[in-house]
Amino acid sequence: QVQLEESGGGLVQAGGSLRLSCAASGRTLSNYAMGWFRQAPGQTREFVAGISRTGSSTPYADSVKGRFTISRDNAENMVYLQMNSLKPEDTAVYYCAGSVYRIATMTITDYRYWGQGTQVTVSS
Repeated sequence: QVQLEESGGGLVQAGGSLRLSCAASGRTLSNYAMGWFRQAPGQTREFVAGISRTGSSTPYADSVKGRFTISRDNAENMVYLQMNSLKPEDTAVYYCAGSVYRIATMTITDYRYWGQGTQVTVSS
């Protein structure tokens, strides 16, 4: 199975940018559709962005469309989430997740493999 590890979180002011990275090991990343999810305190984990195995399809949550960009480098076994124009409501723990399906879905139960998460805090 694949192991996932996120990095790149931190504290940023509203309007700023962060780039999250997800490193995969154990299996070739190209075998998995990938997603980013987030969970704020007291809230359920929610879908943020996804990317198909080849990168040809990239669904986004409405709340991040136009501000976040997901990408992947299968040769390097890496997935990224570029976050621009950050808002305080983007504050959450961000998780990288892997799905055995070819296309990334917004359904959390479709994702079998999860990282430990990285904290993103956006100050106003």
